[in-house]
Amino acid sequence: MEQTERINAKAAITKYWLPLILYCVAIFIQSSFPSPDIELDRFSFDKILHFLAYAGLGILFYRAYGTLRIQKNQIVLITLSILSAALYGAGDELHQSFVAGRHADGFDLLADIAGSFCGVLVFRHLTSKASHR
Repeated sequence: MEQTERINAKAAITKYWLPLILYCVAIFIQSSFPSPDIELDRFSFDKILHFLAYAGLGILFYRAYGTLRIQKNQIVLITLSILSAALYGAGDELHQSFVAGRHADGFDLLADIAGSFCGVLVFRHLTSKASHR
């Protein structure tokens, strides 16, 4: 039984936690470079990118936290996933304030929070529908 639990734990780490960690690392690395000059409607485009990136991050937190005991309490699972992605977004904005050519932006953080909120709720809705079929 103990061997099976170790295999399941390794599979959970590889399938659920490793993608989350790699995604966080990718966001950190991308935020470490100066902001690219985008001539299109920069404000809207930038906020859409933040929204989508953090929707993905919220989903990855939801999937990873779903391997823990809290999976049985959906309110806690959803709330913790959204808060974790939002806190990572706040940390990312703080990090950007120390990067030359970047700055912290409250509107970016709002887009991060909105994206994580929507991403988690849509993912939860889609996966709960799929499991009821």
